[in-house]
Amino acid sequence: MRKPIIAGNWKMNLTTKDAVELVTALKRDLADVTTVDIIVCPVFTVLDTVNDVIMDTNIGLGGQNLYWENSGAFTGEISASMLKDVGAEYVIIGHSERRQFFGETNETVNKKIKAAQAQGLTAIVCVGEVLEERESGKTQSVVQTQCEGSFAGLSADEMKQLIIAYEPVWAIGTGKTATPQQAQEVHAFIRAWLKQQFSDDVAQTVRIQYGGSVKPGNIKELMTQEDIDGALVGGASLKSASFVDIIKNC
Repeated sequence: MRKPIIAGNWKMNLTTKDAVELVTALKRDLADVTTVDIIVCPVFTVLDTVNDVIMDTNIGLGGQNLYWENSGAFTGEISASMLKDVGAEYVIIGHSERRQFFGETNETVNKKIKAAQAQGLTAIVCVGEVLEERESGKTQSVVQTQCEGSFAGLSADEMKQLIIAYEPVWAIGTGKTATPQQAQEVHAFIRAWLKQQFSDDVAQTVRIQYGGSVKPGNIKELMTQEDIDGALVGGASLKSASFVDIIKNC
């Protein structure tokens, strides 16, 4: 039985004061939740402060990106060891916005996964298609190509240590949401691919989140689907009430 996992991706939002207020409320309102893994992924500048608030609670901390080298002349980047140093346990890799605006590729995603795992971070690896690819029937081929490139060279044990987030790009921040059936179809496809490429054990172990305009009103139906194990939540994770409702409805 895979434990549900809900992660809040704050994107480029919230300064220190607002971040502290948010996680303080989450810590209070989610203290009794034991059946769902909860993660918040703030901006780099508040990771340390947020960690101080949620330390020794049921809320985990994640970064939104990293670079694959551990140190060096890479202005503006942050390494896996630096994320670990401020208390992070997770890191989002390959988010569609990183792919769209910052040149992320399947090859760089692969390097980042390996760097994260070398430092003991759990990678949340994003895959998903744009609207044109969905409408032209290419969803599965796009997702398969992303999986093949992103997970190249990983062993079965390494695969079991990561989380996959299926995010239809056309549903991110648009208010559109894939129907539970559309999401389930792709989640099932990814799980079948994991079984074919690795093993049934890997396929049944890896948790696959859905990401794309997740709200309190749609999480319950999404979570009724067999292969949806949680959500990577964007805008709705910036307000304590909506994020708490998503987790409790999950």
